[in-house]
Amino acid sequence: MSKTKTKNVNRKSGVLMPISSLPSKYGIGDLGKSAYRFVDYLCKCGAKVWQVLPLLPTGYGDSPYQSCSADALNYYFIDFEALEKAKLLSKTDYQYIDWGNDRRRVDYGKLFTHKAAVLKKAFYRLDKENAEWQAFLTEGKYFDFAVFMTLKVKNDYRSWEEWGEFAEYDEEKVAKFVEENEEEVLFWQFTQFIFLKQWQRLKAYANKKGISIMGDMPIYLSADSVENWKYRKEMFLVGEDGKPSLKAGVPPDAFSDDGQLWGNPVYDWAKMKESNYSWWKDRIAYALSLFDIVRIDHFRGFDRFYAVPSDSDTAKVGEWMQGPSDELFTDLKGAAIVAEDLGMIDDSVREMMKKVGYPGMKVLEFAFDGNPQNDHLPSNYGENCVAYSGTHDNMPLRGYLEELSHEDYETYVHCLLRECSFAGVYCGRNTPVEVCQSTLRLLYASKANLVVVPMQDLLCYGAESRINEPSTAGGNWTFRFIKADFKGDVARFARSLAKKYHR
Repeated sequence: MSKTKTKNVNRKSGVLMPISSLPSKYGIGDLGKSAYRFVDYLCKCGAKVWQVLPLLPTGYGDSPYQSCSADALNYYFIDFEALEKAKLLSKTDYQYIDWGNDRRRVDYGKLFTHKAAVLKKAFYRLDKENAEWQAFLTEGKYFDFAVFMTLKVKNDYRSWEEWGEFAEYDEEKVAKFVEENEEEVLFWQFTQFIFLKQWQRLKAYANKKGISIMGDMPIYLSADSVENWKYRKEMFLVGEDGKPSLKAGVPPDAFSDDGQLWGNPVYDWAKMKESNYSWWKDRIAYALSLFDIVRIDHFRGFDRFYAVPSDSDTAKVGEWMQGPSDELFTDLKGAAIVAEDLGMIDDSVREMMKKVGYPGMKVLEFAFDGNPQNDHLPSNYGENCVAYSGTHDNMPLRGYLEELSHEDYETYVHCLLRECSFAGVYCGRNTPVEVCQSTLRLLYASKANLVVVPMQDLLCYGAESRINEPSTAGGNWTFRFIKADFKGDVARFARSLAKKYHR
């Protein structure tokens, strides 16, 4: 709080900025100049953490939470200019392509059409005898992903269930296919090789500037994923036909009469226990090698998870099933993990959270409903948490305020004023922008060791800047910032808060 006299070294602030939302001339944010400029901007903001969304390849619906692989990397984010410097591309290879005419929106259709085609030109110019490249191939980390993508291309990007003789994984058939399509398989490995080189360089730059990067791990895998194609009988609950018998979602609540039907296959935790959860532990260890901190999405699903029959059209009828709880994390005590513990939380989840010890999440957008017992009120939570103004799934704070009814807006302001008074924080409240800024002051003043503000909320942008609206299709994951958004006065405001509240 603002009255703290001793400096807590754990107190930090950060900004949520998806790579896809960075400014870029080439259709989507990437690992190029704008990413480095954003690191510099974070320094001006006094921030110590950059939170990104999953770096996984996106599929139908463009969601990074519905990927074809548990740990592959999104080739859309590869920076062309770095490839040009490495003599693998010339500017004419990418400069005159139509990447879309709206600087504020990603055009995924154009990326799908053009990005891989440009990267193939770089691949053909790669020195195939390069020792680093050969070592990467020998390691084989992304071989399965490359085979899966090659088969997808050959089958016009249809789901693996429509791959004819390859719909069932067969080692001999796949080996023959790889032999016949060696160049394409190598190309998809090349996308991962290049991404990793560019990512490691960017992360090193951020770390040198005192910025830690928080990554994001979806708990579930897409039904159309390499793991579901190759390992479904070992990893997922399947029926007699060998296909997933249940799919993930959340039950009906105040926001949705039908619940949310995510459609992901659910894990066979009993089988995974036989190997001491080695797949999960390897996945987490790899994520921790890519990022300084890893946020695991839908963490409550490790305690109990909601599953509906695979032929269901809604999530109305399902059952809660037992997960591994803290047993999975026995060897991961003290790991730099943030547990996304939002949603339907009960005593069993709270007990798991105590045992694992990871910080959970608090969201101020959920806090001011008039209930003095609300878990998201700063006066009700402690230090071991990450507090947000909102997340990537929320309406940006200003948009949220502007859409509230008069009564709910008054309740929000009344609760905010009370919390600010308790914390000794100035509370301007004449306009939604002032209320937004006051909410940020309270956030920074809170006990939470880490506070994270989406870039939209730092700028007090409205509904037009929303990243994702759950349970809707179309228009999500497309919002982008432009260079002019990174304003000096906003950075100074953030820096003043970081300084005042010892972050």
